Amino acid sequence: MIRVLLADDQALVRAGFRALLDAQPDIEVVGEAGDGDAALRLTVELRPDVVLMDIRMPGRDGLEATRLIAADERLAAVRIVILTTFELDEYVFEAIRSGASGFLVKDTEPVELLRAVRAVAAGDALLSPSVTRRLIGEFASRAKEPALGAELDRLTDREREIMALVAAGLTNEEIAEKLFLSPATSKTHVSRAMIKLGARDRAQLVVFAYESGLVRPGWSGS
Repeated sequence: MIRVLLADDQALVRAGFRALLDAQPDIEVVGEAGDGDAALRLTVELRPDVVLMDIRMPGRDGLEATRLIAADERLAAVRIVILTTFELDEYVFEAIRSGASGFLVKDTEPVELLRAVRAVAAGDALLSPSVTRRLIGEFASRAKEPALGAELDRLTDREREIMALVAAGLTNEEIAEKLFLSPATSKTHVSRAMIKLGARDRAQLVVFAYESGLVRPGWSGS
């Protein structure tokens, strides 16, 4: 059973999500929060598998709540999906950096919401190639040229190669096809890279790839 916490300041939005999610045999809504403080407190108390987090709430907003949850080692298994009104919300970039596994637009189709909850609970990130490209654009426009992260020395050459492909938005299957590997082997390399770098999920791996300088969009010599 996938346990979900809803965090949104609009009761109607929460009620709609609850009705949809609770109707599924494999999903259960375990709590609701109307602001970031309540979201943080209930996440610690209930330890849900997935938090659907509105990015804009009164008091402590969803961005700060996401940052605090992601920084709490006790909550390492909790996955956060940011809910936003606009797909290109300026805060989405920061939310992914802070530890969110992805984001959803609030008016997304019900079937997509359910797919997202199940995917994130299974450890996948909600980063389609198109979304990853937009995130890369953000990195390219905001970041200064970084020094190559010493942490990358922990990775094998193959793990670095695969991490760069993850940052390009490729799935495990696409990476496997490109490198003539089995999907299981590709997934194993991705998992090992995440463990070595302390990344929560693929979304964090993408962030690390750009901030460490492994991949450098828009810079000369890339």
